[in-house]
Formats: sequence, C-alpha cells, structure tokens
Amino acid sequence: MESTPVTPSRRSKRFQPLVTPVKTDAFVDKTVIWTDAPCYIRPTIYEDYQVLQEDEGWQPGPGMQTAFRKSFKRTKNTAPASRKGLSARRSAVETETFEVGDTVLVKTQSTKHPSVGVIASMWEFQGQEDQEGKNPQMMVRVHWFQHPSELPRIRAKREHFENEVYFTLASQAILPPSCILSHCTISEVPQTAPTARKRSNWISAGAEENKLFYCRLAIESRSNIYYDFHWATHKQQALGSSNEDLANGTCWHVAVETAPSRRRTKKRTKLQDIAEESGDDSVRDRDYENGEPPSEPDDHLIPSVVDDASDDETVLSGPIDDIPKTPSRKRKRALSTPKSTPSKKRAPKLAAPTPHSKAALRKRSRKAPAVRVPPPNLTQEHYKQLHNLPPDPWLRAMHVLHVAARPDVLPCREEEYSRVLRTVEELLEEGSGGCVYISGVPGTGKTATVHAIIRELKRMAENNETNPFTYVEINGLRIPEPSAAYNLLWETVSGHDVASDGHLKTSAKEALKQLTKHFSAGARAGPAGHACVVLMDELDQLVTAKQDVVYNFFNWPTIAGSKLVVIAVANTMDLPERVMTGRVRSRLGMIRTNFQPYTTQQLEKIVHARLKEAKEGLEELPDVINADGVKFAAMKVSSISGDARRVLDICRRAVELVHSKRRAARTEDVKEVIKVLQNSPTAAYLRDCSLHERIMLASLLRCIKREGVEEIKWGEIEIQHIIYVEALTSEGDPSRKPTSEELGLVLDSLVASRAMIVEDGVNAVRKPPRERRVILNLEQTEVERVLSEVGGRSWATALGVGA
Repeated sequence: MESTPVTPSRRSKRFQPLVTPVKTDAFVDKTVIWTDAPCYIRPTIYEDYQVLQEDEGWQPGPGMQTAFRKSFKRTKNTAPASRKGLSARRSAVETETFEVGDTVLVKTQSTKHPSVGVIASMWEFQGQEDQEGKNPQMMVRVHWFQHPSELPRIRAKREHFENEVYFTLASQAILPPSCILSHCTISEVPQTAPTARKRSNWISAGAEENKLFYCRLAIESRSNIYYDFHWATHKQQALGSSNEDLANGTCWHVAVETAPSRRRTKKRTKLQDIAEESGDDSVRDRDYENGEPPSEPDDHLIPSVVDDASDDETVLSGPIDDIPKTPSRKRKRALSTPKSTPSKKRAPKLAAPTPHSKAALRKRSRKAPAVRVPPPNLTQEHYKQLHNLPPDPWLRAMHVLHVAARPDVLPCREEEYSRVLRTVEELLEEGSGGCVYISGVPGTGKTATVHAIIRELKRMAENNETNPFTYVEINGLRIPEPSAAYNLLWETVSGHDVASDGHLKTSAKEALKQLTKHFSAGARAGPAGHACVVLMDELDQLVTAKQDVVYNFFNWPTIAGSKLVVIAVANTMDLPERVMTGRVRSRLGMIRTNFQPYTTQQLEKIVHARLKEAKEGLEELPDVINADGVKFAAMKVSSISGDARRVLDICRRAVELVHSKRRAARTEDVKEVIKVLQNSPTAAYLRDCSLHERIMLASLLRCIKREGVEEIKWGEIEIQHIIYVEALTSEGDPSRKPTSEELGLVLDSLVASRAMIVEDGVNAVRKPPRERRVILNLEQTEVERVLSEVGGRSWATALGVGA
C-alpha cells in the first residue's frame, strides 16, 4: 500500500517551551532497546519523520515502513563519581522500562523544571538499506500536561494545588527517548491545600525520582477554558483503542462540548414545526466537534431541539404558506430495531466545561460594543496624588495640567482607540499573528492610547472575556542598543520571572537564536499555547544600518501560528517607505493607523477634561483659567504643531502665574506665558547656536536617553554626532563630516557658554580624552523643545519627542 503524497506544512508550536534541541543522531540511542515486537506496521508518512526533515533535511528511503512498538528499556549508570573501577560501574547499572500510557517527566529548555506528559506512541523506521547493521532511529510521541506556572501571565486566575497539572486537549510533540527523564504518577486525589498563586520551582530540573501530580481538569490553554476531566477513565479508553489510533496519537485527544450558537428568535413556521416532529438530529450534531454524537447534554450548554414523540416517516411535498419549496425526504427510523442494541459503538462521553468556563463562554458569545472606554484605574499614582492634594483649585489644576500626569481617559482619540483595540482583539481571538503600525507627530497621544488599549485587554483577559496573553513593552530610548530588544522578548517568551530572578544573563546573539528557533515552528515543544503582545515604542530608534532588528520583529508574526502581535509606534508616518528596505515593508502589512495633529477644538476639549477632573469629588470650585485663555493657547499650538503637551504646559504656567493673585487666568496671562517661553534666555541662546553646536546638543540628549544616565563619555557623543550629521542636515546645510579636532572645538564653545560641563580634576586628566564624561547644564525638556522647533520634524523625530 503506497502512502498518499502530502504537502509538507510547518506546524507552529508557538509559546510552547522548547525541548532541548536535538540533531538527527540524537534519535539513535545506544542505551535504549525495544522490549517487544512491532504491534503495528504501515508505510512511512510525512508526520513520522517531519522532525528529522525540519532539523537536518532528512528524507526517507524507498519502501521504508514505520514500525510501532509498545515499550522500550533504557540502561543507566548510577555509579557515584567517587567509586572507580570496572566492577563498581557494572554493579551500579540500572534499567528502566517505559511503556505507552506511562506518565513521564520530560527535559525541556526551561532550567526551572521539566514538563509532564504521557507517552502516546513510539516507533522506528524499517526498510532503509543504508541503515542496515546500525541502531534504528527511535521516536516517542508525548501528549502534554500543563502546570499553572506554564500558563500566560495575563489571564483569569484560579486556585490550584501546588502540584496540580492540567491535561491538554491535543498538544503533542515528537521527541527522542533521551528527553524522557523518569516516570511520574498522576493522581485524582489532591495531596496539599490549594493556593491562588504559586510560581515556585515546583520540580527540580534534575529530578529523577518518581513525582506525584494531581489532575482533575483538562485545559484549552489558548482560550483559558477548563473542562471536567477524569484521567483514569480517559487513559483506559485511550489504551483500549485500535493500534492505528494509538499509532497516530489521536486517541489521547479530548473531545469537548462546544458552545451552542445563539439561535435567532424568529416566528415559527409550519416547516420548522414539521421538521422538529420528524426527529431530525442534524441540529444536535452540530453542537459537537469532530462529528461526535451527543451524550447526556448539559442543560446550560446544549439546548434540547429533538422531539422523539413521532418516529414515522414524514414526506414534505407541495408548497407551504403559498411559498414554493423543494420537496425533501426525511430520514426513516427503524422501529423494529430495539433501542437497547445500538448499531454502532457508543462514542466516549464529551468533556463539559467547568461552571466558570461556561460563564466565560457565554460572556464571550455576547456581542461587544463597538467602543469600550477603559474605566479609570484609581490605583494609578496620578489619582493617588490628586486625592492627597488640598482643596486648592489652583494647586489641583497645576497637578492635572502637568505633562507627566497620565489620566486614563483620553479625549478625542476614541476612533483610533476603537480601531486598534478591535484589530488586536481579533488577532488574539483568531490565534494569529500580525503587525499594527501606529504613526503620528510628537504629542498626538499615540503611546497613551496604546497603553489604554493594553490596559483594557488585560482587564478583559483577567475577566475571561478574551484569550489570555503575555505582554512586553520595548522602548527604543530605554535600551542600550537595538539588539537588546531580543533579550526582552526572549525573557517574556521563555516565561522567565524578571521580578524574582532578575534579567537573564544572555547575549543578544543567543536570544536571537532561541527566538528564531522558537518561532520557526519546531516540533519539539512543551505544553501551552497562547499569544504574546509586543509594544515597540520609539521604533525610529530601533532602525539600524542592516535593519535586522525591525525585520525580525515584523517577520516573526507572519509565520503561521506564531500568535505574535507587534504594535509598532513611530513618530514618522512614512518611516517604512523612507528608511526601511523592501523586505521590511513587505513584512509590515497594511494595518496602519495615523494619529493626526490635534485641532483647536480637540486641544480645548483635552484641557477642559483635565480641569474638570481636578474638581471631581469636591464642592463647586472657582475656575482657574478662562475659556478664552484656553482657546487662545489651543489656537497658537494647533497652528504650529498640534502638540497636546505644549498647550498643557502653557495653561499650567498661566495658572501658576495667577496662583498668588487668587484669580482666574485670562487671555493676557496666556499671551505673557507664550512670550516668555518663546523668548527665554535658553531659547534665545539655542537659536543663536551654530549647526554643529545644535547637533552636538542633540547627540548628548540621545545618549542620555539611551544610557539612562546624565554623564556621557565624550567618545560616545562623537560617534552619535557623526551619525546625526547625515540624519539632521538639510539640503542647504554642509554635509561634510567634521574631524575629531573640529568636534573638540565645538565642545569647547559649548563648555565656554556653560551649556555643557566636562569632567575635570586630577583623575579626569589621567583619562584618555574619549573617556572623559560630559553632562548637560541646561533644562533637558527646554533644549528638546527649542531644537525641535528650530530644526523641524526631522529633529523632533531624532530627539524622540514622542507621544
């Protein structure tokens, strides 16, 4: 019998902890031998050798067959290192037998603990000429259990026992026998008290003795839905299946009840009445997966739609209600067949969701509103400080108008909020990956809107209204170099707990290697499977010469089943077309949202919303700034940049100006603040600086944000200055790169003006010139503002003046 050709397909095991990497020769283990004869032999198919082909390009020979076995034996040398000699080693050899249906501990890539699984099948290849006289390649299929510590962090929490595990519905992997560590025991009786959160090292990574686990539930980890489950019964039914089902491993899958579709409430017609009287089971059959027949339906899940009162044959012919209908003949029922002797084997009982999961399924089936405004997070520091302030209207207004205040309510961005939220939510529900590119000039609320979206998605996941996920934020201005983004993503993907264990001591190259292996759909995977949302803020700072970082982050979501959702935020709308190469743009996709600059009316609405927030919870307070003053500030800012932070700063300073006078700020006060901001000594000095002096100040600001410290080495400023000469010069500016001596003259000029301060002293003189440290002696926000206004949008983008 020849096998039917099958088109190879990559099957992603996204978010399943990778088992220790192995090569083709790892499936040849001299310490393992079969203990029984083949129980089932069939021609080799692609699924049998897919792991070998993905790793080493292995191909089966002509006439090759797959022989399935029931058990194998492994010898192990347990002699301690202190005992030497041949006789000592011989006396310490132990053997261990593993059979189909044994629960085992499996060595995974995680250093904390191995995974738990059950051996579903095992096989070898026969009939290959070049393998005659050699040890066969032995493969083991494992069906996974899942521990609560392997679930996504952002999900609906539930109490669990310390050593409780959940049986996955259909998560399996093909491994070499060397990945199996030892036996373990699955019990249906708990041994310890339940705990709500337990992310401890529940098994030592090198444990070889038998372990006892408790299992009472099955889980669909992608949607965080639990099902009532009896391990002993399921194991008995699986082992009693045919050899073909055991070989394929499908007998270990759990058939579950599916949520019923919401039926429309329409007026009943005669055709519906006759169809129900005929006893048609087609409606009931659609409520189950894999075409399984129903058994004891749950009253809360599966409606009763069959009436067995009439078993007679029903023939429909002719029109009903004067509407032409196609005649149809319904199924005959054999009345002579006794009901106690069914004609076919009874299917196994379907697993029913737990009560909490039933409620979650009903909640998800309801149609959600188009726009969901996130509720205020009253635990945020902004609201705590506002609550502790005295009932002084001017102090409270200055607090809410500060640019550092981040309230949860975002006026004038409801449309962008709804569009991005709906896109990300659909990707999570579909279990697919994708890229969302968000652009806009600085100060248009991009990052604040995305943070509100993530906060809403977290709330939904914790209430079981959407699929669980993990989240990581990567800011281009807060990492030392673009390649450090690999480390942050790998910490999240691998499930590393940074809060308790600190950051992983892994190089960017090694993190990239592990991420590539993880997203490239390797078959050696552990239990779990959920989505990961990545926010890449300040994307402009992650673009390198080779563009490998942004390419990898945009390419991984395109892999089938990756479940990686990347939200990229940049200050430039045409960044992909202007900077990125064609291969990167092709991975970005078409999901783009541009945040337009705020208009005058929108800026007024933002200011009035914050002033209203300052009065909440108190009696009627006087206005601290007139509406005309707010409108004038909004008109001035919208005509230049539309930056919301700018109008908030102007209004705050106007309120601060009249605080001592205890009156409301008027338009004249706003004009005075704008005049002072435009003609401050710092602004006047910066406008008179030469091109390279301004470039050097911008280089220092960039290094400060990148390193996270105020003292920067002179050598790093030199390198950044050369980079900015190409990025910040326009057509009329000189583009020649200055020498080190010329850059030294520019630095001396800024030091003489006290705009910069260079490290001085005996120890500083002994250092090489490039090792001496430099600090900025001006207000950083003022320098950023003036340089952005003088240089234009390209300077604002380079300085990272983002939302």
